Amino acid sequence: MAIDPSDILLTGRVAVVTGAGSGIGRGVAAGMAAFGARVAIWERDARTCAAAAEAVGALGITTDVRDSAQVDAALVRTTDELGPPTILVNNAGGVFSSPLLETSENGWDALYRANLRHVLLCTQRVARQLVAESLPGSIISLTSIEGVRAAPGYAAYAAAKAAVINYTKTAALELAPHHIRINAIAPDITMTEGLAALGGDAALAAAGNIVPLGRAGHVDEIASTAVFLASEMSAYLTGQTLHVDGGTHAAGGWYHDPATGGYRLGPAG
Repeated sequence: MAIDPSDILLTGRVAVVTGAGSGIGRGVAAGMAAFGARVAIWERDARTCAAAAEAVGALGITTDVRDSAQVDAALVRTTDELGPPTILVNNAGGVFSSPLLETSENGWDALYRANLRHVLLCTQRVARQLVAESLPGSIISLTSIEGVRAAPGYAAYAAAKAAVINYTKTAALELAPHHIRINAIAPDITMTEGLAALGGDAALAAAGNIVPLGRAGHVDEIASTAVFLASEMSAYLTGQTLHVDGGTHAAGGWYHDPATGGYRLGPAG
């Protein structure tokens, strides 16, 4: 079976990208559209939803994907206006500091809902429709490097992201008989509007030493991985989490010493 350049194209397919009003989600939506997909953006912020939809040429549906009724309504509208989605990117999420001794029940629930609950709701609803219509599909969830390493001060967020990784594996096995592939993408330092607001200059400076490739990632590099996972180029890939992080997961704590340029493990001095 020869590889054909057309295998990367998404022409004629419908893709849903959640939380795509900005950042990685918006980049993924743009990437899907660039490779031929008809895109629906499900975003709870009406303003950014409309702006991203106009910029990308997508259908914007103001949707809080943490709410099952809104997910159901968005799926109906997407199907009516674009056709049944065979690509889903679970990108929505959020983070705030949650030290173990200070995390409230409400804080835990908020982080769970923002980072895990919607993965179940959207995956389940789209997969049910695919199975009912005997359609193959590709479902991709955004997790984080924090799902595979300790994250002091962010225990609830890291736990939710770890759950996304395990859910990806289990869902892949359950849905494989229906020719629905389930994979995840785990970024690390990626320049987005949110990171910039949290001190992007500092993150960029740190990335030169922390990231083996010597720089922060770009949303388009995450988008290109999502397009690959959605396309026939990855037809035999399921149940996997791809670390698109410039090598930080592989580094496991090794970093470039700013004084020598060589690798070292642990703090200098």
